[in-house]
Amino acid sequence: MKFNKNLIISLSTAATLSLGLSACMENVMPDSNTNTPKVASIDGGVSYPVKDGMTGPYHVNPQVAKDAKHIFNGRVPTKKEYDAWNTDIMPDGTGLPEGQGTADEGSDIYDAKCTMCHGDFGSGGGGYPALAKGNAYDLHKTLTNQRIKPDTDGPVRVFGTYWPQVSTLYWYIKDAMPHPDTGTLTDDQVYALVAFILEQNEIKINGVEVDDDYVLNRKRFLEIKMPNRDGFEPNIDGPHGRDNVRKYFSNPANFGAQKYNLKDVKSRCMHNCQETTAKVVYIKNGGIHDFHPPMSDVRNLPAKKASTGGFDAKKAYTESCAMCHGADGMGAPVVGDKAAWAVYTAKGMNKVYHNGINGINGMPPKGGSDLSDANFKSVVDYMINNSK
Repeated sequence: MKFNKNLIISLSTAATLSLGLSACMENVMPDSNTNTPKVASIDGGVSYPVKDGMTGPYHVNPQVAKDAKHIFNGRVPTKKEYDAWNTDIMPDGTGLPEGQGTADEGSDIYDAKCTMCHGDFGSGGGGYPALAKGNAYDLHKTLTNQRIKPDTDGPVRVFGTYWPQVSTLYWYIKDAMPHPDTGTLTDDQVYALVAFILEQNEIKINGVEVDDDYVLNRKRFLEIKMPNRDGFEPNIDGPHGRDNVRKYFSNPANFGAQKYNLKDVKSRCMHNCQETTAKVVYIKNGGIHDFHPPMSDVRNLPAKKASTGGFDAKKAYTESCAMCHGADGMGAPVVGDKAAWAVYTAKGMNKVYHNGINGINGMPPKGGSDLSDANFKSVVDYMINNSK
């Protein structure tokens, strides 16, 4: 039996899935041939421990095994360490604290701590993701869009349209935002930010659309049903989540694979496995010319626009840099503090420019802005030389 190309790709996909899921280890069972313990994952795959320099039937590089043992053999964390790390927020409300906040309050927090990366009203910018694009219920319908024509609209994947659970948003903000000052928001502030983002996505809770004055608290939070709640498979939520995953991956047709008997060595194909009926189509005459509209034959680079001299460094600083280099500082040298900046300028301005343009110590390149190198340098000059 020969394999076609699609089947080979499907087997590779299945292998990747098996490797990725092997970390979700479930129980230990003996191998019928060697009696070596092997760990079964939720998708039915197994992994073998290293024993006598081998893992299953395969030899192990002893140096790699030694290094891995050094890396992974740690100590049991203390209860305080574990509790500090175990702060996940689950869809059923596990881990979700009491608190409340309004979208109006969240708007002020967002403007102060989020807009420089995620744009006005969550529109995105500077390489950071958009959080909203309009009515999530209407835009959720675009997830089935495919760009089969040049002018076809693709799917809109933002928080409101794509994320199945709002609990993930609360958890991410609480543990990872704002960059680079994580862990500084109170529970009420996180509720307010979530309410603001829900408002921008025009999300409804029990038929009531979240507006400026809507008070989001723990009770109402748990009543939110996102438009894409049931948009993923398999269903991993609830007490039957693991069983759902096992059942899903037991049927290869669910993820584009086929069943394959590994004991049947003769059926394997490693050379010339493509079906002979496959048709190969070549581009004639050096390429495609029938474009609509026709492509231009002009190959000149666009002309450089002359500088008008109207760049406002102070305005750019306020929009992109004030969060970290403003009055609060967040550990970064603040605007006009020449003593603090002297530590950096002592290495030369070229070094200061280089670090700012490329990013350093948690600061994203150019502070997450889309400024040109020349304009960014002007902003740096403003921050160093402006008097308090």
